[in-house]
Amino acid sequence: MKIVLATTNSNKLREFRTMLKDIGVTIISLDSFKGCPEVIEDGKSFAENALKKARTIAEYCGLVTVADDSGLEVDFLNSMPGIYSARYSGEKADDRKNNEKLLRKLSGVSRDKRGAQFRCVIAVVDPEAGEQVVEGSCRGIIIEEGRGSNGFGYDPVFFDEDSGLTFAEMKPQQKNLISHRSRAIKELKKILPGFFQQSS
Repeated sequence: MKIVLATTNSNKLREFRTMLKDIGVTIISLDSFKGCPEVIEDGKSFAENALKKARTIAEYCGLVTVADDSGLEVDFLNSMPGIYSARYSGEKADDRKNNEKLLRKLSGVSRDKRGAQFRCVIAVVDPEAGEQVVEGSCRGIIIEEGRGSNGFGYDPVFFDEDSGLTFAEMKPQQKNLISHRSRAIKELKKILPGFFQQSS
């Protein structure tokens, strides 16, 4: 089974390939298709953004396409940065700047008010057989200073209470057992075979 993953993020590509390898799916990256249209993520929810990406790329490539939109929702900040997670610190945002802004926003906020969740919404679109959306989430706490060098995004400041580690301190295998993306991908695994049965 071949699917297109609608992302240029090498970290996401690696995680999807790792977590879907056991069901015989071959993931094709956007780099394999010249002239792919750029998708502006201007939706008002993770689901809208994921569906827009998947629909656009599926129409262009003519193949079953998977796209995700994910981000961090902080309780104290009324679920921000949310859909703006990747560009939280502005047009020239990067992981370091985003984390710095987040920690500034939470400066002086007590631990009991620093709860947060990562959310991941995955859309699957088949040009001929329809579309479906699944999601996953995981809870944690935003600590006051980043720790760890693994992972990406907000992983250094997202603390998992059960393990006593930030996502950036975990080995990839450990993170992949509990992360929002892994939980969404578990749901994805349940529905992907149906898409290939419909299009075969």
